[in-house]
Amino acid sequence: MRLSPDCIKRLCARRGVSLQAFLESAGVSRTAYYSLIRKNSILPRSVQAMAGMLGVAPSSILYEEPPVAGRAQAQIQEAAGVLALNPRATFENVWHTLVLLDEPPIERLRRSLLRGRTHHLH
Repeated sequence: MRLSPDCIKRLCARRGVSLQAFLESAGVSRTAYYSLIRKNSILPRSVQAMAGMLGVAPSSILYEEPPVAGRAQAQIQEAAGVLALNPRATFENVWHTLVLLDEPPIERLRRSLLRGRTHHLH
């Protein structure tokens, strides 16, 4: 995988930020940036080797985790919207429900049962 300087420049322009300001904000020196865009691949050799042994593209064994802070902020806003429509609901219950919606069904059930047992004891 290679860095696309054209894509980076386009995205910077879309945000109204110069390449230099972008690099400074990202904490990347100009030297490092230009070194990265000259490389045939920015992936570690170990990732390339593993993908090669499996006969697949390196991107097929990589995944991108969603930003936790962004997801949490979206859930807070969503919870606020639910609370605005349902003033008798509690933030804790709405938040818990939204968090569970991101979990696989079996994990939702396990957490709900645990929460129910905990609340029943109090």
